[in-house]
Amino acid sequence: MSDHTDRNDKRFDEQGNTRPAGSNYITTDQTDDGIDRRGFLRCMAWAGTATVWGMAGGIPKSFPVSRLPFLTETQRKSVFFVQISDTHIGFNKEANKDVTATLHEAVAKVNALPQNPALVLHTGDITQLAKPEEFDTATQVLKGLKTDRVFYVPGEHDVATDNGAGYLQRYGRGTKGGGWYSFDHSGVHFVGLVNVLNLKAGGLGSLGADQIGWLKRDVAGLSASTPIVLFAHVPLWTVYPEWGWGTDDSEHALALVKRFGSVTVLNGHIHQIMQKVEGNVSFHTAMSTAFPQPTPG
Repeated sequence: MSDHTDRNDKRFDEQGNTRPAGSNYITTDQTDDGIDRRGFLRCMAWAGTATVWGMAGGIPKSFPVSRLPFLTETQRKSVFFVQISDTHIGFNKEANKDVTATLHEAVAKVNALPQNPALVLHTGDITQLAKPEEFDTATQVLKGLKTDRVFYVPGEHDVATDNGAGYLQRYGRGTKGGGWYSFDHSGVHFVGLVNVLNLKAGGLGSLGADQIGWLKRDVAGLSASTPIVLFAHVPLWTVYPEWGWGTDDSEHALALVKRFGSVTVLNGHIHQIMQKVEGNVSFHTAMSTAFPQPTPG
């Protein structure tokens, strides 16, 4: 692991990319597209902050919470798991002065699903600055979810001040290395990956040789017909490298799962929904429950 102890509040605020007050963050009420984004936040329009996943023919299929009124009965009965991301508990600046409230809102929407999800995946940046009280608040709120279990991977904010020690103390039981792990549920093999402990130039994520070697061993004995779900914080596909929206060695991990008939890759970090499909691999990024980010470019 690399050392993150040199990071502090001021440096986080000075950074761009997904840092909540950085150069790439929304700083004006009006943008070129004419949308009042601060007004959007004040309206508490958080309908899309959780992504619901159902199973169709043994393959995960997604739909945003906002589509719930329009789902078929079959889709309603297919609800399997939910993804929540980038809750940033502890953030209290202009964009959202009460991120705990918006997390409560997301929990309420998940609990209003037509059936309870079997599990919830949190794809990182649970906290703003990895403070114990921030983790405590997040854990307490997420205990309100009507689900059997919540699974986590860390974001860069969760390892910022102590190299991930606090995160691992709370969520690292039974994991390997910096917190990676896998589990099976309902015939699906889930793999939680960690790509924020050794960020590369420009903030790109990195998995590292040890984790990739572990992944190779983890999936080696699985049938090619096993549905695979990989989840990590920073995108495992190159969205916009200039802002650190990608993982420098993700191709090595993805090569290990190409033989499977259904691979779903879930990420957070960029605070917006983006999707793409390459062969049997479907990539999805999630919105934040805390605040949006501008589109790249």
